[in-house]
Amino acid sequence: MWWMVFKWVLIGPVLRAVGRPRIEGLENLPKDGSAILASNHLAVMDSFFLPLMVPRRIKFLAKSEYFTGKGLKGAFQKWFFSSVGCIQIRRGGADAAQDALDAGIAAINEGQLLGLYPEGTRSPDGRLFKGKTGMARMALETGAVVIPVAMVDTDKFNPPGTSIPRFAHVKVRIGKPLDFSRFEGMSGNRFIERAITDEVMYELMQLSGQPYVDVYAADVKNGVVEAPDRGTGAAAKTVA
Repeated sequence: MWWMVFKWVLIGPVLRAVGRPRIEGLENLPKDGSAILASNHLAVMDSFFLPLMVPRRIKFLAKSEYFTGKGLKGAFQKWFFSSVGCIQIRRGGADAAQDALDAGIAAINEGQLLGLYPEGTRSPDGRLFKGKTGMARMALETGAVVIPVAMVDTDKFNPPGTSIPRFAHVKVRIGKPLDFSRFEGMSGNRFIERAITDEVMYELMQLSGQPYVDVYAADVKNGVVEAPDRGTGAAAKTVA
């Protein structure tokens, strides 16, 4: 119930007025049954615009910090993310990764559309970063198709570090489903899972038009590596 209220009454009209979103490739989404929606991640508002523009409800894996905040803001976040159907997961450590896999697989097996950000976190500079292989493991474990989704200009609507939206022309581009059934029974093979992930990231690069960087966004944000400069073709450097 609350999902429909947010979409059509409380939040949706504002997003449509300010973000002026458009969607391409809606015919690539199944009308029923499960699928994995693998999206690039430019801004917090990606998780708002994608559900707004897609007729079916999407389940997202959401970090536990959205459910454990303190005070009035924390209570509102917990209520909001619970109401719209987000699945709470912990981040960091092997157990957290397994929890995320289990939660995602359960949602897919229930016939849900599962929304994922293979980069694992928002892009630090607007480029597309290396994908993590949990998405591939879920696809192999469940047999679900992976549908690439490109969010375009959500970072102009919601620039990093800002809370007030800007006028923008947000686009959602949905690519053709990717079927990895040829790898059935190969879950756990890290080479296969990396190949699947890289294929999805290539499709996202084509859909979004973003330059690709072959390092993890989280490593750049945490200062583990320095991303190569734009247009130089240089390799990433490990930070001592």
